[in-house]
Parts: sequence; structure tokens; C-alpha cells
Amino acid sequence: MSEEKKKKTPEDFKKESEAAFRVNLAQGSKVKKVIGVVSGKGGVGKSLVTGLSACAMNRKGYKTAVLDADITGPSIPKMFGAKQIKYADDNGNMIPSESDNGIKLVSINLLMDNDTDPVIWRGPVIAGVVKQFWGEVNWGDIDYMFVDMPPGTGDVPLTVFQSLPVDGIIVVSTPQELVSMIVEKAVNMAKMMNVPVIGLVENMSYMNCPHCNKPIYVFGESKIDSYASANGLDVLARIPLDPDFASKCDAGRIEDYEPDFMDSLVYKLEQL
Repeated sequence: MSEEKKKKTPEDFKKESEAAFRVNLAQGSKVKKVIGVVSGKGGVGKSLVTGLSACAMNRKGYKTAVLDADITGPSIPKMFGAKQIKYADDNGNMIPSESDNGIKLVSINLLMDNDTDPVIWRGPVIAGVVKQFWGEVNWGDIDYMFVDMPPGTGDVPLTVFQSLPVDGIIVVSTPQELVSMIVEKAVNMAKMMNVPVIGLVENMSYMNCPHCNKPIYVFGESKIDSYASANGLDVLARIPLDPDFASKCDAGRIEDYEPDFMDSLVYKLEQL
């Protein structure tokens, strides 16, 4: 064994191992901040939070993008009303679709002839596609990229954490007691992968009564504050059940929805 290898510490080998998994961006692309949006289970509104976050930062004047890593359940194109990706640059790298307000988007549904066609692939193939979405797309100059991940702690989140330079994650939850346990799994995975947790977002937190405008806690009183306090985390946003928001997403017009409940999340992201 050489003298150089003898002097290496476990931390040195760890850094080398992490570097070996990293995927380089396509030539001419630059992404300043990569934010993962995760949840421990499905159906909590992770894609909605991804879309809202990208829109909020875009309205502040930042160049934003969404990498849809939820390969088997993509919903980003629908809520943005995005068009198919049909072109590549001179180097063969995909040119992202763009929303009406200039948010760059890449999703498996933007590459398919029919958006209802199922993606029936095994984990390694899906992980490979996520790497391609990062390294074989001409992203250009991006200030904030949001990565919409599938639920759980499987192949894709692991691939994203290892292959992309993730600056932090936003963990999405709902008020049900069961979800706090699932949230903790996502938080613990991030800690094990040395990825900072930016904070928590609670979706379906409440709804405003149409008669008196007082909040109605459909799923019971929220426990998110006590969980966040116990774990030293910030609550970044509480998203209400809002029929207007749902109808805009269904119509591909998420960018027309301008809520004020994203202000704390925007502030935290600007501090990264």
C-alpha cells in the first residue's frame, strides 16, 4: 500500500465514494441550488408542493426548473400544461419544455406519445432515467431546481441523493397522526445521506369555511409544530384544501395561483 493511501482517513474514502456516484451536468448547464421534495408515503401532495415552490421562486425573479423524478407517477406536466419535449441541442442533449412563465420542465410524460401510457420499468432503469434527466438535458442557467421525488426511501431518492448535488430537502406531510412516523423515515434517510432538511410543509392542513371563513381541520388538529420543535425543524408552509387551487392544477394553470402561505418557504430558500 502506498504512503498516500495510508494517510487517507475514512472521511477521505467516503468523499471519494460520493464523488464516484456524481453525474455531471450537460455542457453549458449550470444549476446553483438543487432542492429535493420528498415524502415518506404517497398521496400527500409532494408534486403540488414542488410546483408551488417553483412558481413562488419564479415570481421572485429566479430562474427555476423542475426535474420530475417520479417516473412511474408523473404529474408535473399536467399541472403546468406543459408541451412535449421534441428537440435536442447540437450535442444531443434534451431541450426542456417551458411553462408560460419560463419554468423549465423535464418529465417522462413529456417524452411519451400518450400521457396515460404506463411506465413499467424496474428500479435500475428508472434510476438511470433520473440520471439522464440531470446529465443529458440542456438546462441552461438555473438558480433553483426542484426535484419531485417518488414517495418512500427506495431507488430513486437514493439515486438523487448520490448522483445530484442536493443542497437540501423539503419534506411534505399531512395532519394525520400516522404520517408523522412516515415523515420521520424521510428525515432519517436524509440525515443518513448527509442531506440537510430545509423544513416541513403540511398539505391539506385545513380548509376555510365558505360561510364564516374560519379554518376547518378536516383531518384533525395538526401535530406538525410539536414534531418540528422536537426535531429542530422549521415549518415552512401550511397548505389549505382549496377548490380553486385544485381546478387550476387540473387545467394546467398552477402558475395562475398566487398564495401568500409560501412566503416563509421562499425566505428560507433564499437563505441557502
